[in-house]
Amino acid sequence: GLVGLCFGGRMMSFPGNLHLVLVLRPTSLLQSPSGTGTDLGFRFSQDDFMLKMPVVMLSSVTDLLRYIDENQLTSEFGGTLEYCHSDWVVLRTAIESFAVTVKEIAQLLQSFGTELAETELPDEADAIEFLLRSHTDKYRQLKDDIRSVMREGRHLLSNLEAAKAAKADGQEDKDIKQDWDTVQRLLAQLRDMEMAFDGFFEKHHLKLQQYLQLMRYEMSFHEVQPEILDQLSGQEKEVAAVGGTVVQTEQLLKDLESLDTRAQEEMGRAQIIILRGHQLATGHHYALALIVQRCNELRHHCDVLTTAIRAKRATLTRIHHLLLRLEEARRWCDEGAYLLANQLVDKFQSKEGAQGALQDIERLQEETPLCLSQSPDVLSLEFEAILTPQLEIGVATEKLSAMQRMIHNRQACLRKLADIQVRPIQLVAPRPEHSPRCKSPLFSPKHRISLTGASLSLSLSLSLCILLTVLCVFRHIIKELIETERIYVEELLSVLLGYRAEMDNPALSNLLPSALRSKKEVLFGNMPEIYKFHSRTFLQDLEGCLETPERVGACFLRRKEKFQVYERYCQNKPHSELLWRQCSASLFFQECQKKLEHKLGLDSYLLKPVQRLTKYQLLLKELLKHSADSDYISELQGALESMLDLLKSVNDSMHQIAITGYEGELSDLGRVLMQGSFSVWISHKRGPTRMKARFKPMQRHLFLHEHALLFCKRREEHGEGHDRTPFYSFKHCLRMSAVGITENVKGDVKKFELWYSGREEVYVVQAPTFQIKITWLTEIRKILTNQQRLLQGFYFASTCLSASMLGVLSIPLVFYCGVM
Repeated sequence: GLVGLCFGGRMMSFPGNLHLVLVLRPTSLLQSPSGTGTDLGFRFSQDDFMLKMPVVMLSSVTDLLRYIDENQLTSEFGGTLEYCHSDWVVLRTAIESFAVTVKEIAQLLQSFGTELAETELPDEADAIEFLLRSHTDKYRQLKDDIRSVMREGRHLLSNLEAAKAAKADGQEDKDIKQDWDTVQRLLAQLRDMEMAFDGFFEKHHLKLQQYLQLMRYEMSFHEVQPEILDQLSGQEKEVAAVGGTVVQTEQLLKDLESLDTRAQEEMGRAQIIILRGHQLATGHHYALALIVQRCNELRHHCDVLTTAIRAKRATLTRIHHLLLRLEEARRWCDEGAYLLANQLVDKFQSKEGAQGALQDIERLQEETPLCLSQSPDVLSLEFEAILTPQLEIGVATEKLSAMQRMIHNRQACLRKLADIQVRPIQLVAPRPEHSPRCKSPLFSPKHRISLTGASLSLSLSLSLCILLTVLCVFRHIIKELIETERIYVEELLSVLLGYRAEMDNPALSNLLPSALRSKKEVLFGNMPEIYKFHSRTFLQDLEGCLETPERVGACFLRRKEKFQVYERYCQNKPHSELLWRQCSASLFFQECQKKLEHKLGLDSYLLKPVQRLTKYQLLLKELLKHSADSDYISELQGALESMLDLLKSVNDSMHQIAITGYEGELSDLGRVLMQGSFSVWISHKRGPTRMKARFKPMQRHLFLHEHALLFCKRREEHGEGHDRTPFYSFKHCLRMSAVGITENVKGDVKKFELWYSGREEVYVVQAPTFQIKITWLTEIRKILTNQQRLLQGFYFASTCLSASMLGVLSIPLVFYCGVM
């Protein structure tokens, strides 16, 4: 026999590294089934063995025991080791077969994973469903194979654990432990492959399901096409916004209700699709952006249609209400005219007759429509939003006013007759329709005394009514001013909290575009400063005027300097608009708008401060119109002028920041006083007598500062729509200290001259209108006059200083600075 050993222990695997060969030579041919053939085979290759490792020839088993312990030898070699070669072969074959099976499973999983990854997604829902079913069937088959192999591996482990437990004295066989470790490692690999495959297939299956969901969602989306909602919006626009009569307006309302019914059906379907989209979005769908876009598109169309229908319904309803009131007022006027025309003149001569006529008029006044209790101005303000040239209430209000004056005149006369007995005079009462001026005997010259007293009473009554009406309108405007101020403050706060503060919210940082990061000051400007001024100061000032409305002008004048915050806000507005146009489609703004439930986007609210500034001067003008006799009219006039000056200053500064090419600091030139476009001719003096004149005028935009006059050329940036913003290319600058003027130029009243450095340069400037020329000349004269005063003061101070230094007091010469 031949025994190969490694001196570190028993052979761990075969073939392995052989370090020593022990050859046990049988004593007879009967001891070995191989017989001589084995011995001859060994002798034939002995030289090869001897070349590679030491060989020890043993003649008996006893000699073998000197090299190997009997516990390491089987019974046929005289040892005690329990070993069955056939069992080892079966076990080893099972382990090798299990390893091969695990490898095949890995190859199948790899092949199926490649198939899944390379599968092209079809464009039809039925094909996707078939693909889902086929992939699921293959996946389940592979899962069954994996489970079968796992059972085989666990069976091998149980056999190895049983063999290990069968060892005497708890001795552990290293071969069994190695096989157990091998099977355990293969099982672990199989489990890892199964988990990885499950994860991959789950993701692929989920993606395929989401793709099917998206396809079905797209089909539903196209069924409720936005074009249908657009068609409904077009039909809504075809419904007239104004009805000439009550009947026409009622028919328009019916048409609008019918349209609204159809719109609600379509929008109901759209809401179901939006709900489905939200459900897909909450399931972390891979096409989240597309689904959100579709939902926003449908929601936008629905909101636009709903808002349009609601607004038109509100407008038509108000118009219907107004027409009903006007119709009621017309009927009342007709009844009043009929009553006055049918009152018999001869009955007025008695006290009882006058009192009866007064009672008839009082009964008519008890039925006075509600609209007649308000002044026409209040009625116009109430329905200002819906008034159009087609819906003019001026004629109706004039008719109402005329009828009320007639009734008041008749009442005054009748009360006079009821209190004072007048000598009866026989008169023939003419027909009312022939001579309206002879409806009453009080128009007779014989009743001159009574007529004078009645007229005086009537005049006092009318004055009191006018005064009360003016006061009512005045208070109404003040209430509107305070109410809109509260709304304005609330809107500013909602923008600052709902947009500006959310830019620092970590939960929304992933939605915030990179272009917006650290750009709060650019996008919102100094809106926090504006909110602080209005919420803490100006709103409280206005609320204090609720009981003393005449003091509202003083509020504006007292806070005149604080309103300068709007100038900085408006100067930043172009930068804010540019940043908004770059990022307006961001999901961040959509999320903020959704939380705030705003119907309008952020850009509309960023425009609120500019709109509010314009609203102030409109309300102040309205207050002035109804305060002609007020003691505080000067304060209101001053407040209006301050607001108009602020608007002009804001407008001028907006133009100033668009100047390009000026190398110095524009702030060094002082405040912008005027700006506008002019035609300019330039003449340059070269040498003692030569002049070069430019006959063709240049179009220049002039900026008059406190210390200089800038000539610029207006240019337009490339772009479309609101992206086309003007800018001004700087040409040259005239220092006001070296400027003179000639106010009149022959041939054109709109022209004037600006000459520079002693007429070295002469600029003929043509204003668009004569009034603009006068305005500019007035402002230029102010600047030159102030410069002259400063120079006179400087000359006087320097002369006095020189005299004091010389010890001589003298009177300086008068400094003269002429202006041509």
